[in-house]
Amino acid sequence: MSVVDTVTFAVVTAFYLVAIAYLGYLGYKRTKQSDDYMVCGRRISPLVLALSYGATFISTSAIVGFGGIAALYGMGITWLTVLTIGVGVFVAFVVYGKKIRRIGHRVGAITFPDLLGKVYRCEKLRVGSSIIILLGMPLYTAAILIGGAHFINTTLSLGYTNSLLAFAIIVAIYVIGGGLIAVMYTDAMQGAIMLVGMLLLLVISYWVLGGVTSANQELTDMASLVPGALQSGGMVGWTAMPEFGSPIWWTLVSTIVLCVGIGVLAQPQLSVRFMTVSNDRALNRGVLIGGIFVLVTLTSAFTIGALSNVYFMREEGVLAAAAAGNIDAVIPLFINSAMPDIFVIAFMLALLAAAMSTLSSLFHNMGTALGYDLYKMTYGRKKKIVQRSSKRVSQIGAIIMIVISVVLADMMPPDIIARATAMFMGLCAAALLPALTYALYVKDPNPVPAGASMAVGASVWMLWTLFVHARESSILGLSELLFGTPALLGHPWDVMNPIVLALPLSVMALMAGHMWVKRQG
Repeated sequence: MSVVDTVTFAVVTAFYLVAIAYLGYLGYKRTKQSDDYMVCGRRISPLVLALSYGATFISTSAIVGFGGIAALYGMGITWLTVLTIGVGVFVAFVVYGKKIRRIGHRVGAITFPDLLGKVYRCEKLRVGSSIIILLGMPLYTAAILIGGAHFINTTLSLGYTNSLLAFAIIVAIYVIGGGLIAVMYTDAMQGAIMLVGMLLLLVISYWVLGGVTSANQELTDMASLVPGALQSGGMVGWTAMPEFGSPIWWTLVSTIVLCVGIGVLAQPQLSVRFMTVSNDRALNRGVLIGGIFVLVTLTSAFTIGALSNVYFMREEGVLAAAAAGNIDAVIPLFINSAMPDIFVIAFMLALLAAAMSTLSSLFHNMGTALGYDLYKMTYGRKKKIVQRSSKRVSQIGAIIMIVISVVLADMMPPDIIARATAMFMGLCAAALLPALTYALYVKDPNPVPAGASMAVGASVWMLWTLFVHARESSILGLSELLFGTPALLGHPWDVMNPIVLALPLSVMALMAGHMWVKRQG
């Protein structure tokens, strides 16, 4: 980056941070009681809701992590866009969002575990869901931190650890101070930046590569360049789905598409947003905005990821993953290599906005789960110290979880962003989605079926991750230590994501528990 562009970058970034600081301050000023800190006083507008929801869901894990997956496996990942719009936006807002809003208002819930605890009138479910959040969410948070730090380091050469720390501190300041109002205000602004930035990136990428038809055809013609290891895994090219039932097909369909596409319905940081609006009309209006946002951002990320192979093959004679060293570095390297310096600044802000919008929500959610749901509402009640404000204990909880997430991000291996994201969303789908659905659609739901579902879903997911799904079990090493093999089962089980088994068994446990309760009563 030239001196002029460096100055320009510094000025633009300064304006961006001033805007973030102002919105954070606005959130702080409007946070006068616990409901404001937790659920924005339940008065957020449809536009802010939709942009905040989309910006929280579409993070650097989608742009950097899944964009890197597209560079490796091709445009088959675009099916995730289809499922996300249908399930993650329409079903989430219309089928789940309206129920969560109504019931959340009726019982006075202010967090996801609080919703389950009050609907089921069971503190054990509050504790169980809080523990699942606190064990799984740091994985996702660390993945977002890694994506942002990679781009900052690639662009500014600050060093990975310094980039990581600076990034986490900036987000932490306005989350801890302003609560969910600050989070959603800044999310809305960052969502608008992401939308424009990703659309611009797609247009310029096609311009650099010679146009839509030429670039797509060149990518199709590169099928013969698929590396041998990927060919043996079932890949036939970057513009076609892998062979049905092959290891790469299972990875794309079960780990990427199903985990993320279905797991979005039980994301605590997204569900709580439905409790921030005052009526169902706000949710109806949010569907169109959210659908357009997801369509543009995800399609752009996946298309650019796959097309990066064309650019690096032309310029360096190698595929994108080889040029970058690992798939998490593909998108940052492509932007810094292929784009004019002045546009790198714009995309830098778009990616920072993507990461910061999701991080702020995750930090806030982990803080409330630890400080409010686990400490104040369980331990605090027993020790008669519930008079401590929800805001204060949640702020302390957020600080603790931020530190844990930063340490985890610094320890995690390369090529981890998309995998860590899918792991968390798969865990949420298996452990929380059936219990949430039961709570919303069954009159006077009993906690026994919900507890059985959560226990079975979480246990099966964990066991499959530790001992069968080779992508994780080979890294975690427990299967190798105990049984002398990285995965206990062979193909196709070792490439089948835990959600394929854990979610159906979780649903079956819920149904069995429901039938048992009916017989007893």
